Amino acid sequence: MAMKINSINAQRALEQLGGNLKMARLKRRISLQDFADRIGVSKRTVMRMEKGDEGVSIGALAMACLVLGELERIEMFLDPGSDDTGLLLDRDNLPKRIDGQRKSSKATAGPKTDPNLASTENDEGVAF
Repeated sequence: MAMKINSINAQRALEQLGGNLKMARLKRRISLQDFADRIGVSKRTVMRMEKGDEGVSIGALAMACLVLGELERIEMFLDPGSDDTGLLLDRDNLPKRIDGQRKSSKATAGPKTDPNLASTENDEGVAF
């Protein structure tokens, strides 16, 4: 059984989504019956989806986006790379200081050089 959405903002968002789906279908000149057939649902389900009914499955929505040629919109929904809130929270959770492994006194004495090895420095003095 579908859950009833109690948030007016969520209901409005679903109604907007439904209206957008209907507009996209009409712009492509796809009939209601043809759209339903291509999605694999009934005509009534498409009408419910276009009204923003919260009981329509996410699978039907994905198929509608596929038929409309807009499946990447589902794929990119809440993409972690563009989730501003998530990125800010990640940044806030970064460590303030990173303590690396302490080097022993032998490691700080300077690099050992082998006179038999060719120099790896270029003309600018940068070693590679």
